[in-house]
Amino acid sequence: MTKVRAWISAARLRTLPLSISGIITASAVAVSVNQFSIVIFVLAILTTLGFQILSNFANDYGDGVKGTDNADRIGPMRAMQSGLLKRKELKRGMFITAAITLLIATMLIFAAFGQENFILSLVFFNLGIAAIIAAITYTVGKNAYGYRALGDVFVFVFFGIVGVMGCYFLFTQALGDYVIFPAITIGLLSTAVLNLNNMRDRLADAKVNKNTLAVVLGEKPVKLYHASLIIVAFLTALYYFLLKQEGFVDYLPLLAFIPLFLNIFKVFTNKSPVLLDPELKKVALSTFLFSILFLITELL
Repeated sequence: MTKVRAWISAARLRTLPLSISGIITASAVAVSVNQFSIVIFVLAILTTLGFQILSNFANDYGDGVKGTDNADRIGPMRAMQSGLLKRKELKRGMFITAAITLLIATMLIFAAFGQENFILSLVFFNLGIAAIIAAITYTVGKNAYGYRALGDVFVFVFFGIVGVMGCYFLFTQALGDYVIFPAITIGLLSTAVLNLNNMRDRLADAKVNKNTLAVVLGEKPVKLYHASLIIVAFLTALYYFLLKQEGFVDYLPLLAFIPLFLNIFKVFTNKSPVLLDPELKKVALSTFLFSILFLITELL
């Protein structure tokens, strides 16, 4: 495998659709109130992709250094684990990705606020710094929060609350129009993807003291937790559409929950962690589908 393919592998392209679901959802709400901007949309997508790729590099590096990526791991082999990328190369890649992402984020902030609102620009710049720190410290460092059952909280906050509501604020400079509810929906579904990943790796993680919430809860409680994430996500999405008093067609995004409810059944009947790996893609793509259908219905 060439170095280019190694970097593409480390970027984990299959995780990218989920990462931009929040931006697309925020854009759909912005469209509904005639506040959409294509410039902000494109820059927000690029910024979010940068954060996600940085997170993927950092996870590869952090788990590789700690020895979490070993023969017991069920998912795809990581770049550092397989020797395709060295420790120094990944560190350099993380630094370059963080720098580029911060530059794009700065352009996004300027496009949203211009030179008129220094305070808001400063707040969002600091949010960008916080997102970079969160992306790296999930698995990197002695106090990596992904090893202390806090990953779910950070994913919910940054993928849902900050991702959706923050992007919506960039469009509108306001936080109305019930945007909190689709933000919760995306946050919970993103957390469900992480939880599936942690359920798949639960036994291997327990051996190396990676105390994810799946490890802490145990086999049966974590399945109930997973079901609750998806059910509450559905209810918040439904409540949003009811509040907006949309027409029948505008409920179309809820069709994305059909495979998600099927996923709950698969999780509860699962006996082999390895069989959960395909479910990761299904939940991630279903979340992406929800956001796409949401945007389409608002554009119609």
